[in-house]
Amino acid sequence: MKNLFLSLFFLIPMLALSQSNPGRITGSLTDSSSTKPVPFATVAIQGSDTKLISGVTTDEKGSFVLDKIAVGTYKLVISFVGYRTKTIEKIAISAAKPLLDLGNIVVSPDSRNLNEVNVVGQKALIEDKGDRLVYNAEKDASNTGGTAVDVLRKVPMLTVDLDGNLKMRGSGNIKVLVNGKPSSIMARNLADALKQMPANIIKSVEVITSPGAKYDAEGSAGVINIITKKGVQGTNGTVNVTGGDLNRSLGGNLNVKGKKLGLAISLNGYQYRNIAENSSLRTALTNDQPSSILQQSTSRDNTGTGGFGEMSLDYDPDSTNRINFSANAWGGNFPMNSTLDSRLTDPQGAVIQQFHRDINFRNPYGNTEFNLGWTKSFKKPGREFAILTQYARMPDNYYYTITQTDMKSEVPSYLERSTNLSRNNEYTFQTDYTHPFTAYTKHDTLTFKAEAGAKAIQRNIGSEFVIEQALSGQERDYAIDPSRSNDFTYDQRVVAGYASLKVDTKRKWNLTAGARLEHTNIEGDFVSTQSRFTNQYQNLIPSFTLAKTLWTKHTVKVSYTQRISRPLIWYLNPYKNYSDPKNIQTGNPFLNPELTHATELSYSTFGKEGSSFNAALFWRQTNNSIEWLSTVDAQGVALTTPQNIGRNASYGANLNLALQPTKSINLSVGSDITYVDLTSIALNQRTSGWVWSLSPNFSYKLPKDLTLQANGYVGSGWISLQSRNSGWYYYGLSAKKELMDKKVTLTLNLNNPFNRSVKITGEQFAPSFTAQNTSLFVNRSVRLTLSYKFGQMSSGGKQSRKISNDDKK
Repeated sequence: MKNLFLSLFFLIPMLALSQSNPGRITGSLTDSSSTKPVPFATVAIQGSDTKLISGVTTDEKGSFVLDKIAVGTYKLVISFVGYRTKTIEKIAISAAKPLLDLGNIVVSPDSRNLNEVNVVGQKALIEDKGDRLVYNAEKDASNTGGTAVDVLRKVPMLTVDLDGNLKMRGSGNIKVLVNGKPSSIMARNLADALKQMPANIIKSVEVITSPGAKYDAEGSAGVINIITKKGVQGTNGTVNVTGGDLNRSLGGNLNVKGKKLGLAISLNGYQYRNIAENSSLRTALTNDQPSSILQQSTSRDNTGTGGFGEMSLDYDPDSTNRINFSANAWGGNFPMNSTLDSRLTDPQGAVIQQFHRDINFRNPYGNTEFNLGWTKSFKKPGREFAILTQYARMPDNYYYTITQTDMKSEVPSYLERSTNLSRNNEYTFQTDYTHPFTAYTKHDTLTFKAEAGAKAIQRNIGSEFVIEQALSGQERDYAIDPSRSNDFTYDQRVVAGYASLKVDTKRKWNLTAGARLEHTNIEGDFVSTQSRFTNQYQNLIPSFTLAKTLWTKHTVKVSYTQRISRPLIWYLNPYKNYSDPKNIQTGNPFLNPELTHATELSYSTFGKEGSSFNAALFWRQTNNSIEWLSTVDAQGVALTTPQNIGRNASYGANLNLALQPTKSINLSVGSDITYVDLTSIALNQRTSGWVWSLSPNFSYKLPKDLTLQANGYVGSGWISLQSRNSGWYYYGLSAKKELMDKKVTLTLNLNNPFNRSVKITGEQFAPSFTAQNTSLFVNRSVRLTLSYKFGQMSSGGKQSRKISNDDKK
């Protein structure tokens, strides 16, 4: 990597000095009001008799190059729809000065009103942006009134099981961002967080399988970025109301954007109902022989209620500076109340223990986050400097109470209650600099973008948990169990720096190379037991992507990167959940980070009619992989905790095809297949096998603003080191009607209308036990959403920068 940077350092000035081809005019166009580049504008050079000599269009960065211009005096004419035509007179090319750089040329928008234009083209549901795949959720009517789970189930390369657990290409180690920045609620418990985020606010989802050096090195499988809907300029807003048997929500947003000051406010409240049943049969093994048999059945029916709000304020003192402040808050209560029937017998069938439990589990949570940043842009388009700061606070508490009775009696025989108070304070400082420049050779034009930055994160985390029990079944006899109570503190400091260089050529080659250096320092303290631990490690993370575009619309790309995954606080918390005494769960504060090597070869193309096709072959190997593993003792008690296993290797392919045979019909299908190979030398276990999924989507736009849509999913299930699970499927139908000049939208969604629930079977295996389980998830639902848009909106303004901690805890 060092040699690459040195070579480029010496190569660039040599290329710039080697230009010997006379008659070249270069420059770039910038919008006078927004200071943004103006792409795809026409730049023509004319002689003194107004005869056209040559002409080009500006690229995506607003830059242009006019080659092979003879010695003489000319005038330059710039034109583009929506802008005033601009003419620059007396442009001279001479033998002494054959290369002329006009620098930044400012063009003004045309304020004249145009006649009404009917736009018949539609943005594709799936788009390939080169370094990421984008799913345009706002174009999918079946998402309306649902949650983020409904949205992510339709995103290529992602699978979401019926409990909300998210995986990318078979791996659950994913970093999920919201608008390019982390959300503490996503780090807390991703499955629960996705259920609580309304789909109505999601504009698109970006899937980044090979993140560059600018991204934090966290997330072995990749990065998911959820983009929410926002207004741009003017005064506008929306109100959304959803009613249904499993989902209900009420929310809206207001945007006020002027030339210098912008204010955006969003408020949403929601409810989500979760109904499921589970039954299991587990045999404990001692020296490969059965020692006990456990039969259990559970059921739950819970409704979680919560809400969130966000406020952002942007101020542009001039055309090159922006100061932005934002604050957001999440909060709510997501209960997991359940009933449990448990029966433990010896191998001959004699009952050892039998009981019924009513478990009341609640998790009131909250999160507040504040961002303050300053971004400085320059006259040269694309050059930018930013200083960003962030403070986040997330108290996260867990409570449960247990009432245990004998199967034949309603009198309590045992009582237990638990309190886990946790806190998380995070402070972040980040600075980034981007510098574009151009060099020329005899046969090509090279456009460079250099990026560099630094970041520091301080996290202070604590958890105090207390368990009380009443062995007599009487509340007056509650007493603290000191063996299951503790006070835990955890501090993490991450310091990072990165540098990357992107090179684009006129011949459609693209190279991006970079490196990121991260240093992590960790200190933990079990206050109650007076035991401490420390750990520190340093990682150099390289990234490399090479792409070539052929015949305008065919792109081939190869990439390699390393990723590091620090254990989540959810994994580190040593709090033990005893709500089921036969299935105890706890975190592991001594986990080491994962290190992943990821390579990908991809191909993409598109057609004029809205069709697109992209395919990728990938290989990913994770060392020190973190897996939730269980051990069962002779009494039939299972302890489940995350541990570092040896290796997690995945090989596979994914395909995505989108077609638009007519202006009214859209078809898309996504599929992936992965071979998973998990090995643990320490546990003497290995599990491997194929997993696959298929996701079709069809929409038909009828006259009078009526749209019908159908979508589905079918998958083979998933594999872990100690388990295999059967596949499952879902399907949905939706109808959307736009009224009152498209200001009012009614959307009806039916999910699995002909099946009340989905059944999943699984098996677990380890040297200490074997188990079989069956789960039923109720997911048949109906919901109706009314959406109302008000105000006016037009393009303009700049995008605010915010911190992106995608290495979140």
